[in-house]
This record gives sequence, structure tokens and C-alpha cells, in this order.
Amino acid sequence: MAEIKKSETKVKQFWHMLGPGLTTGAADDDPSGITTYSQAGASFGYKLLWTAGLTFPLMAVVQEMCARLGLVTGRGLAASIRTHYPKWVLYTTAAMLMIANTFNIGADLGMMAHATKLLVPINVSVLVVLFAAGTLWMQIALSYKKYAQWLKWLAMILFVYVFAAFVSHIDWKQVLSATFVPRFSFNKDEVLILVAVLGTTISPYLFFWQTSQEVEEQIMDGKTTIRQRAEITTPADIKKMRIDVWSGMLLSNLVMFFIIAVCAATLFSQGLTTITDPAGAAAALKPLVGNAAYLFFTLGIIGTGLLAVPVLAGSSSYAISESFGWREGLYRKFKQAHAFYAVIIVSMVIGLLINFLNLDPVKMLIYSAVLNGLISPFILALIVMLSSNRKVMKEWTSHPFITSLGWLITGIMTLASIITIWYIVFA
Repeated sequence: MAEIKKSETKVKQFWHMLGPGLTTGAADDDPSGITTYSQAGASFGYKLLWTAGLTFPLMAVVQEMCARLGLVTGRGLAASIRTHYPKWVLYTTAAMLMIANTFNIGADLGMMAHATKLLVPINVSVLVVLFAAGTLWMQIALSYKKYAQWLKWLAMILFVYVFAAFVSHIDWKQVLSATFVPRFSFNKDEVLILVAVLGTTISPYLFFWQTSQEVEEQIMDGKTTIRQRAEITTPADIKKMRIDVWSGMLLSNLVMFFIIAVCAATLFSQGLTTITDPAGAAAALKPLVGNAAYLFFTLGIIGTGLLAVPVLAGSSSYAISESFGWREGLYRKFKQAHAFYAVIIVSMVIGLLINFLNLDPVKMLIYSAVLNGLISPFILALIVMLSSNRKVMKEWTSHPFITSLGWLITGIMTLASIITIWYIVFA
């Protein structure tokens, strides 16, 4: 009995350690990410499962840099860039981020609505409005403490993809082989899907959200001024942050792994190799694996959208508000930070209206991916330089190995961006 109670205590302690890292990792698996992973599995079977093992450490290293920056400086990422670099650099970056995020919000809202229609016969336009209104209300009306807890629990919806894998007919021998023995053909389709996987896992909106959420958590602990937040960072703080970030990124990439596996075992094996959106993948799954996997997949799309859309809108608002020195933070009430919440509202409303322009949601994701591709390497370079600068980070600068890895990731994302733009413009 004592052993059981001890185990329960450890689980509770671990759960309390999780926060911004968990929600950031979970938000990465939004409907656009699910589309990418579904396409990877449907088009190439188990062949690209090894990419989950590749993106996990890359993603975790970047997000840890962002989290450490927020902890040590007491500022969001945009505020740190504003402090140490020319303003035009930040203004350009923040504007492109907001445009990319707004397209992504629009696409996610549309995909959530189409997924819901698979379960409930309600008009898609009505569902889009309801989802937009619901997520907007959540950001404005709830206190940060309740909001953060809501996001934390909502992240657990991702486990439906793990359950979906175990009710599908997966060849686990092939899974193990594809996981640990990378295979890749340098043809256009495989190169583009690899670039898409990198782009959807290492995304600029996650950088801004992670850093600002670390600051919000400090404020909730009573550190209400930049000086209070910047003066005291302990090894225990860094350890807790690292556990949170790496756990969140592990969950994100584990879900990516199982989505690819499910679609490989079902859609690819039946020759259904073209996925236009995650709702289409869910609908295709139903006759192949039955109601259980279909229901898990569909609920996952809705749940991840409810998590990701506020993160996309929030990261835009943090970036814009910090750029101009406006009062910001979800811990503030609406009347205390009008401009901050106005950016969230504008992002959500434009994202909502995009769905009434009859634009292809997949093309919207491509547009946002191109914009992210343009700014991602640039922001990564700034993050690496800031996190390795002793004037900024004091004794908490990144280890030289981590800095080198950061530059490697920046190089990889630069190459991925060049390839994406090349294929879109010239192919």
C-alpha cells in the first residue's frame, strides 16, 4: 500500500512539473501537422517512421533554448529580440509570423469543422463560427491559471492516436525496422514530405509561445517584474523546465510516429495515398478499421485544434505586443491589455473569414508553411545567438555542444526553406 502511495506521489509530482513544454509540444500536433503526418503514412507507408526520431531531439533542443531564454531574462522572445537587435528585424519577423499564423488558424478551424461534421450533421460554416467563438472566449474570459490547466489537460487528447494504433492492424516488425533503419529516396515527393515534416514540427509560433509561457508561469509564482524574474534562476528551475520541455516534445513526436503508423497500416496498404485533410483521413479509416480508430482519429483532430488555435493566436499577440512594448499577457484581464487581446481577436476573426473565401485549406497551409520557411531560420539564428550570449544569459548560457547543435538545426531549416521555395516557384 505504501508503495502504491509513493508511486502516486511521484506521478503527481511529475504532472505538476509539466506546463508550458507540454502544451507547446501538444500544440505542435495541430490539424495541419496531422495532415502532414497522415500524408507521410498514406504515401510512403512505414518508410518515414524514422523521421520522428530525427525531429524529437531537434525540436527539444530549440524549445529548451526558448524556455531557458524566458526563464533567465524574464522576457518573451520578441521582447528579448527588441532589446538586443534593430527594431526592423523584429517588426518584419512579427508581421510575417502573424500572417503565417492567421492562415494556419483559418485552415485549422476549417479542418476542425469538417471533422466534427463526420460525427454531427451540422453545417460546416456554423461549426467554424462556433469553434472560433469558443476558442476566443476561452482566451479572453478565463483566468490564466484556469486557461493553462485547461490546455494542459487538453494535451492528453493526443493519446487517442496511440489508442488508434492499437486497434489498427499494424505490422510491428515493419514498424521496428522502419524506425531504426532509415530509408529515403531523393525524389521530389519524398523530399517535399520530409521538408513538410520539419516545417510542421519546428515552427516559429512555438518559439514565441514557449518563451512567453515561461514568463507567465513566473508571474503566477509572484515574480511580477522583469527584475524579479531575471535575478533568481536556480538549477532546480532549469531542471524542472528541461523535464517539462523534453516530455512535451516526446509526446509530440510520439503522436507523429503513431499517426504515420496508423495511416501506413490502413490507407497505404489499401492504395489510398492522397490525403487532402485530416477529416478525409478519418473518413477513409472508418471502413478499414471500424468505428473505434475512426472515432479516435476524428476526436483527435477536434481536440488538437482546440489546443492549437489559441496557441497560434496567442503567439502572434505576444510577438506583436512585445514588439511595440504594449501591455501583454494572458494573466492580465481584457481591460488591462486591450491591444494584446485586440491582436488575438483580429487573428481569430481573419482566420474565421478565410473559411468563407472558398480557399483550399491545404493551400492555406502551404502559404503559411512558405512564410514560416522564410522566417524560421532567421528566428532560429537569433535564438541561438541570444541563448549563447553571456550578457543576456549570465551563467545560464547554452553549452557549446547545444549551441553547435542549434546552428546545425538552423542550417537544416534553411536548406528545407530553400527546397520548399524552389519547388513551389520552379517545379
